[in-house]
Amino acid sequence: MTDTIFVTGGTGHLGHNLLPLLAEAGFRLRVLTRHPADHPWLRQFANVEVIEGEVENLTCIEQAVQGCRYVVHGAGLFAFWGKPAAFERTNILGTENVLKASLGAGVEKIIHISTVVVIGNPPRGQTLDENTPPHPADPYQRSKLRGEQIARRYFEEQGLPVVILRPGAFYGPYSRYAFNRLFIEDPLKGLCLQVNGGRNVTFPVYVGDVARGIHLALERGQAGETYNLCGETLTHKEANRIISDEAGLSSLRINVPQWALVVLARAWTALSEITQVEPYYPINLRTYVFYDWRVSSEKARTALHFEPIPFREGVRHTLRWYQDIGLWKGKRGKGRL
Repeated sequence: MTDTIFVTGGTGHLGHNLLPLLAEAGFRLRVLTRHPADHPWLRQFANVEVIEGEVENLTCIEQAVQGCRYVVHGAGLFAFWGKPAAFERTNILGTENVLKASLGAGVEKIIHISTVVVIGNPPRGQTLDENTPPHPADPYQRSKLRGEQIARRYFEEQGLPVVILRPGAFYGPYSRYAFNRLFIEDPLKGLCLQVNGGRNVTFPVYVGDVARGIHLALERGQAGETYNLCGETLTHKEANRIISDEAGLSSLRINVPQWALVVLARAWTALSEITQVEPYYPINLRTYVFYDWRVSSEKARTALHFEPIPFREGVRHTLRWYQDIGLWKGKRGKGRL
């Protein structure tokens, strides 16, 4: 069996950062994507084989995983708004298909990418570690927790060597959604808002650090274990100050009361049931911005030697990407978003 890794989710935010790292490390990669023609950048890697398919198709996964030593299951549907059935199809059925196919193929180790937000609304005043009881609060979170539970069942009942990683909120190159949009792109557009005076704690992790965490987990991760991957603990105000400093923006933010944003989000979400277009501020966003996400990555630091880069450095990398794609002119110029 060669050192080939079957990667799902290889063309998403994480995959864009993960594939170059694994390819440079010398692995052969077999990458699953629904639409290969939409990702010509994959052709730059001589040791990458592209497979057209989706995780919901068990037959496709069974064929794709044959001969692979490792699996990185990063495919998942993430959104702040959407139908429960869509999350369940990808995050539950898709996960079970990957696990079942990996068991049949005798895979040596599987890295299953979950998320810290399976915790739901974080308990007040607590630091979240891998033993914090999960109480998911929205359809996405519930589907990801169910995916974790299936992975643990395959480990406990079938002996499948699964390692679960729970990253924080991704930021970094190759995405204009979630943390990138709210904390970086919106201010570049001039939409400089913050909630509750910026006192709440956020939980960013640079996407390149997650990619490195996956590589470390392939080398050192113990089957059956779960590891949080997160960066610095920062208040929204601290994160906004660093981003503004690096982007050359004013650090001033318009403070929006929590109740006002909730009213707006509820109305926008209700309208989206008619338009079927995701609201800019969906009500499910409240879990992520109205709570304190103090996340411990101590277990990953100790067991995997995981060392995230400083938030300021990650912001610089992210702004450089915005500049590369023509959406920001640099610190001395004005953005063109």
